[in-house]
Amino acid sequence: MRLTTFTDYTLRSLMYLGMHRDRLVTIQDIADLHGISKNHLTKVIHQLGMSGLVETVRGRNGGLRLKGEPADISIGAVVRASESDFHMAECFDPANVGCAFSGACNLKGKLAEATEAFLQVLDGVTLADMLPGARRQEHAILVHMPDRRPGA
Repeated sequence: MRLTTFTDYTLRSLMYLGMHRDRLVTIQDIADLHGISKNHLTKVIHQLGMSGLVETVRGRNGGLRLKGEPADISIGAVVRASESDFHMAECFDPANVGCAFSGACNLKGKLAEATEAFLQVLDGVTLADMLPGARRQEHAILVHMPDRRPGA
């Protein structure tokens, strides 16, 4: 499975906003960091604003910021909202069933299961988990936990 560029930019934008909670961020800041089109990024930010994840502040000193806490933003929900479909193969599109096997194919069901498993994994991840330092903290907890095996 491959996410669209729109979803990629959506996730990158949210991560940047999550890393810079102490100030307003501009679309240009994000575009410059990633070397991506400001015009395309504007569409991404507009959608994030419409979804209620990002607050936009207009004016000379305006910019963007997360509207909520990173721990409350589900990556699975963001991916579902930003992807137009999850058609893993031609047969997933009801308007295009040109496959000769479509009546007796088991592959479509397995691909649907795989897509659902993919999304379930993302449902267990928040924006806070994706921010730099989150993994290091998780690793530090694992490294510094006392061994609780019997006899250890």
